[in-house]
Amino acid sequence: MFFRKKKGSGDAPSPAGGAAEVPAQARPGADGDEASISTEFLTGDALADRRSVEGLLDEVARISEMVARVGGPDDLRDLLTYIVDASIERTGASRGLLVLTSPEAGEGAEGHEVHVARSRDGADLGDDVRYSTSAVGRVLESGVALKDVFNSAAEAMDLGASVFDLKLRALMCVPLDTERGGDSGRSGPRGALYVDSKAATREFTQQDLSYFNALAQQIAVALESARLHLDSLERARLEASLDTAELVQKNLMPQVPADLPGYDLFGWFRAAERTSGDFYDFFRTKGGRQGVVVGDVTGHGPASALITSTAQASLRSTMRIIDDPCQALTMLNEDLAERMDSGLFVTLFLALLSDDGAVEVVNAGHTPPLVYRAADGSIESIEGHGPALGMMPDFRFEEGSTLTLGEGDVLLAVTDGLVEARSLQAPDDLFGEEGLRRVLGGQARAAAGARELTEAIVAEALDFSGGNTEDDMTVVSVRRLAT
Repeated sequence: MFFRKKKGSGDAPSPAGGAAEVPAQARPGADGDEASISTEFLTGDALADRRSVEGLLDEVARISEMVARVGGPDDLRDLLTYIVDASIERTGASRGLLVLTSPEAGEGAEGHEVHVARSRDGADLGDDVRYSTSAVGRVLESGVALKDVFNSAAEAMDLGASVFDLKLRALMCVPLDTERGGDSGRSGPRGALYVDSKAATREFTQQDLSYFNALAQQIAVALESARLHLDSLERARLEASLDTAELVQKNLMPQVPADLPGYDLFGWFRAAERTSGDFYDFFRTKGGRQGVVVGDVTGHGPASALITSTAQASLRSTMRIIDDPCQALTMLNEDLAERMDSGLFVTLFLALLSDDGAVEVVNAGHTPPLVYRAADGSIESIEGHGPALGMMPDFRFEEGSTLTLGEGDVLLAVTDGLVEARSLQAPDDLFGEEGLRRVLGGQARAAAGARELTEAIVAEALDFSGGNTEDDMTVVSVRRLAT
């Protein structure tokens, strides 16, 4: 229904200086009792009432059609502009404004933002237009509609200097809120529709305000629908972007070198989200050695994936120019430290494989890789040679270490997402280095190939966590073959 009958016998007394009528909601009367002001805009004149209802329904239909066509910010702007123009035309006002709340700006006039301001001739008045901020503030605070008529300069000054300076004759302001009386937990309307007039012959009536309020309620529903529609489109665009990013990152993961003399290699990764902050890489250095890299960027998701791609590409390019892993990581550290925000860093393990089994390694703050020795079944760990990249801009990697892989030996590098996999039954228990060593020892003793070994480790870790991956996971296995 577009109207509500009065409960009391009359309106509450008007304050001096141009009363604000409150038609849409009960308010305390002068004697402390509640008095409800009518929202009825039907006059009893069948022809006039029919025109009013048809006009209201016509605007609702037009606005609904525009909502369905909203596909971006420009369409939304057109919708808001039409709403203001329609409000001016339907009320016979001189100007109209759509004012929305800005929660981050705080309360008061500074918390209001004019999104559209139009004149009766269709001119855009800009967002710094003067209007009665006190009237809008009252509506946004109370959530009820008001109208004011100013019969003298004194009455205008009572509402504010802007009303006096602009020589306004009348104004109306109604709230825009789709959740009035709901359980959303949000207090106050989201915005307001405001119209005013300087014409002495245009004094807004109670019927005008009731009609304007009814129109505003339908507009509020339309705006909420437009917002939800636009949000769904943005989510769809974001999903499409993430699909692309995921595909690009997968394509950037290298092919495992096949038929590498003296070695069997395999790499695997799983992203906790659509994109990963982990990476691994295989490449040839300037001196012809086989490079193996495992890296882990702080966090996970799109932002980490961008840093991942930068680090991966930069290191690969550098190692094609120089053959010194310490110098390469020093240069990468300087580059990343200049470009990454504070608190972000990259842990990285780099191994350069020679044909004779010699392996030069540098560990930049990474989860210690493990080395299985086939001769006695022992397992060693490779500790760090310096901090994670990006943490200390001036740090220089002076030297790594060199080890020799004999027949059947295995070099295993993982990211912390795997060792920190959390037990499904006991969330405080982690898969840990102990679990990693257990699976590595068992598979290596059984002479498992690099792929078989990697898949066994992954299966054990995922079984331990019930398939949950709180962080990205990466595993690279290097097994020394008989020569």
